[in-house]
Amino acid sequence: MHWLFGDQLGPHFLTPGEHGPGRDTPLLLVEARSVFRRRRFHRAKAHLVLSAMRHRAAELGDRVTYVRADTYREGLEKAARGRPVTVHHPTSYAALRLVRALPRVTVAPARGFLVPMADFAAWADGRGTSLRQEDFYRWVRRGHDLLMDGERPAGGRWNLDHDNREPPPRGATTLSVDRPYRPREDDIDEEVRHDLDRWEKDGDVSFVGRDGPRRFAATRTEARAALDRFVERRLTTFGPYEDAMLAADPTMSHSLLSAPLNLGLLDPAECVERADTEWREGRAPLGSVEGFVRQIAGWREYVWQLYWYFGDDYRHSNALGHRGRLPDWWNDLDADAVPARCLSTVLAQVRDTGWTHHIPRLMVLGSHALQRGWDPVAVTDWFHRCFVDGYDWVMVPNVVGMSQYADGGRMTTKPYTSGGAYINRMSDLCGPCVHRPTERLGERACPYTAGYWAFLDRHRERLARNHRTTQAVRQLERLTGIEDVRRQERARGDAPP
Repeated sequence: MHWLFGDQLGPHFLTPGEHGPGRDTPLLLVEARSVFRRRRFHRAKAHLVLSAMRHRAAELGDRVTYVRADTYREGLEKAARGRPVTVHHPTSYAALRLVRALPRVTVAPARGFLVPMADFAAWADGRGTSLRQEDFYRWVRRGHDLLMDGERPAGGRWNLDHDNREPPPRGATTLSVDRPYRPREDDIDEEVRHDLDRWEKDGDVSFVGRDGPRRFAATRTEARAALDRFVERRLTTFGPYEDAMLAADPTMSHSLLSAPLNLGLLDPAECVERADTEWREGRAPLGSVEGFVRQIAGWREYVWQLYWYFGDDYRHSNALGHRGRLPDWWNDLDADAVPARCLSTVLAQVRDTGWTHHIPRLMVLGSHALQRGWDPVAVTDWFHRCFVDGYDWVMVPNVVGMSQYADGGRMTTKPYTSGGAYINRMSDLCGPCVHRPTERLGERACPYTAGYWAFLDRHRERLARNHRTTQAVRQLERLTGIEDVRRQERARGDAPP
């Protein structure tokens, strides 16, 4: 019997291989209620995961045993009845500890990623402490012949980030691009919603956020349709505006493929190879294709590898000593309580959909948490629970390493935070706001501008030694009124900004 976790739902998890399933091997899916009882997940995320699992079971028919149990262990014992079980390497340390502790369970190599773990470890072991995403990305590009012209990168440059940082078009409220793929719900979605209603009513579980019509692919067919839609209608405009934000257009030209990728419904190889083909056949510009390939073959792959390479203790990193608790308005996704338009808008997007693209995550949500000095373990858990594409392997490196700089620079070279000027330049969010991005003191002081200087002030000794932040510290030392900023930000506390 071969056990499929709920993020191993694509056909590439069923192809024969080392310790993997044969073509006629019976399959097992376990829906464990305890997963939702332990943590307060976004309801749209719970809906998506259960919908995807139940759709996969319907597709597999008699070949699969679908067990609804309280725990994974209980479900496995009920279905396997002492028979040997294989399972592909799970995507979290907790799940790996579980399967390794179970009798008669053989763990096969991980699937759903471009680089075997052993290959990454061999690459990383030879680099000391210098594990930079750019070096890794180039190595993957060469190894998989992605956007390559012989031994050289297509167009002569590896990195087109500089070309992909355009602010939104002046005066636009939305991008002029076709809408993303939207699935249609069916009887399985109705059943899932009914079950979630019942669990909440019984007091068995508690969710956060809203569960509107499902926005993300839950089947292989839907995932392929979403990939087709993005590549054929949206990829061309992705690059220039991938870092831009518009209040009325949360998706911009983004692919919305992270959720089906992380459910295992798409293989990353098919995504990047499809984009590479679009460029080679002249249907998409190199800048947009490189930006998309970088997100998957570069960043997504890098995050997965570092999660396992750094070890389970990495999640507890706290180099900046941040201990603040997450306030209730944040935990409850109470966007209406927040006066700052950028944060209110993004928090509402999370509340309503369980998703925002990478810049709101990093430069609005993550930056605010960093500036306020919140506990990075709690921030990581929040991102994991509240995003439909959030899994332990995704959020530990992304939040601990990049967003909160809690590892002190093992993953990135500087903290990713800014004043309101960045948000003002890259979005239309600041104009109608009650705060002004240029002001750091007083009633109209931007919480990001004031928060940025307060953050630098708290950590000036450490940041003065970092070549990426020494200039910012010099500016801080010339700043007038930093004592007033310090008092103002302490007085703000955890109140919605």
